[in-house]
Amino acid sequence: MKNVITIDVEDWFHVCGCEPAAVPAPHPKRVRPNVERILGLLAEYDVTATFFVLGSTAEDDPNLVPMIAAAGHEIASHGYSHRLLTRMSPDEFRHELKLTGDIIERQTGRKPAGFRAPQWSLKLTDSWAFEILHEEGYLYDSSLNPLPLVGDGSGPLFPFEIRNGKADMVELPPMVTPTAAGNLPTGGGWGFRFFPLRMIRSTIRRYNHSGAAAILYLHPREMESDGPRLKLPPLRKFATYGPRTEAGGRLRNLLENFRFQTMEQLARSWQSA
Repeated sequence: MKNVITIDVEDWFHVCGCEPAAVPAPHPKRVRPNVERILGLLAEYDVTATFFVLGSTAEDDPNLVPMIAAAGHEIASHGYSHRLLTRMSPDEFRHELKLTGDIIERQTGRKPAGFRAPQWSLKLTDSWAFEILHEEGYLYDSSLNPLPLVGDGSGPLFPFEIRNGKADMVELPPMVTPTAAGNLPTGGGWGFRFFPLRMIRSTIRRYNHSGAAAILYLHPREMESDGPRLKLPPLRKFATYGPRTEAGGRLRNLLENFRFQTMEQLARSWQSA
């Protein structure tokens, strides 16, 4: 069974709900060196991954996305501004989707097949958003996180088809670890660096034994333990940045012990099954 590694390509200061004034100026850009670290690890193990790229980040560094694509990785959309979908109108969402899609196509020669909303802010009940994704030619979405608070704690764990009239679409949720206390965020973010590695590896095997691919995610900022951070309230700071550890060692361990594919490959194989 092949799993998936995904990277949300955004900078350390892209935090949903924070106004631009909260970002100190001038602020260092940390995306490229951290993406280069990720690309180096993936190349070492001959693994292809999916990079959900923020349109504004791709626009700011026009050589970044071509560098990722040249290494054989899939480029998908993470929107343009990193605004929550809950704060967008349908027209604003379509505009951001088109804008980022055009940037990616211009930089790679290919339209993105997948989308992931910032901070999992797309919900299953948002039929209007899935209709727009369908109309814009997207194959899959990966925004429905089966976690409490940021998603739906009772939502499906494995890939499923969203049936919404004309807007049928493959949904690929990120990995979580089910427990009696609820689902834990072991598949990415702060949880990927906080929970025991043996728990993460065990969860991947449980997914695979169930016939499902485990979808992992990380951000470039997680590749450095001493990178810059916004001044946030303690709880939100931990939820955003997690512990002061870097994800490279854990990523290497998983690359050594599991097999991987891209999100588009998973979506197409799931559709044809």
